[in-house]
Amino acid sequence: MRLVALVVLLLVASAGCLAGVPASDGESTPRSTAAGPVVQTIDPSADGVRVTVTEVVDGDTVHVAHENGSRETVRLLGVDTPETFSPNDPADFEGVPGTAAGVECLGRAGEAASAYAVDRLAGETVTLVFDEESDRRGYYGRLLAYVYVDGESFNHALLREGHARVYPSTFTERERYERTETEARDARRGLWSCIDHPGAATSSPTSTLTPLADGGGPLAVADIHADAEGNDNENLNDEYVVFRNVGADELDLSGWTVVDAADHTYTFPEGTTLAPDAELTLRTGSGTDTGSTLYWGAERAIWNNDGDVVIVGDASGATVLRRSY
Repeated sequence: MRLVALVVLLLVASAGCLAGVPASDGESTPRSTAAGPVVQTIDPSADGVRVTVTEVVDGDTVHVAHENGSRETVRLLGVDTPETFSPNDPADFEGVPGTAAGVECLGRAGEAASAYAVDRLAGETVTLVFDEESDRRGYYGRLLAYVYVDGESFNHALLREGHARVYPSTFTERERYERTETEARDARRGLWSCIDHPGAATSSPTSTLTPLADGGGPLAVADIHADAEGNDNENLNDEYVVFRNVGADELDLSGWTVVDAADHTYTFPEGTTLAPDAELTLRTGSGTDTGSTLYWGAERAIWNNDGDVVIVGDASGATVLRRSY
């Protein structure tokens, strides 16, 4: 009986092979067909890990939380946005002049990339997809991944909008990413406008160029005076932030908010407007508001002397400006 059973099994297996039935139901390796090889593509819904973005560090780095509560830092694979916490080297960005204006322009572009990441990723549930051609973790132990939000690769979107360059490393999407970077550079989108107009964001607001300052919109941070003379907590009105309207139209700031890294929040009063090229100073202490100076009314210093972030949201809650120092 054992011999008969064995013969039957061999016949079944042979028939399966003749019929083209794969030896394993779990086969995942792409196979060739008469039409040519089957190309396996990234499917974030099937291959990815769902996480929630808890904090945007900058344009290409985020903190995330898994469903089980564990937390990770993710470095977006294959892309590199300009730095916001340290000077940039224009040599890393093809065509950007190696001048002080080029360095300053890249700094503003880094802030714009961060603001873009905050708008798209902050608080969102996203999908992390890993690449077999790349290491899973980088030098600092951060996860290296493609980040998908609403079905779109955010890594690729950064390149398309001109917020990043291709990072020189090995990964599957590199050829496509390089084409996208070239298209953005040729169109002078985002950071690539620094090639021809590195000082555009600090020039006259009548310029036809879209300002790169901070969030890329009409409101910019003109000055941050975080270190008041003497004891900050005893000289609150010498701690201030100056905002400037670099756009061509008057800005209605009613209901807009200013937030620091510790979530201290100030709300602009109803009727607060800012004319083109005008500046508005927000002082930490108390006083009588005027058309050019507002007072937070805080009892202690707000802005950290060793670094902080100024985040401005409009009346709908959308982030319109993010400036680190």
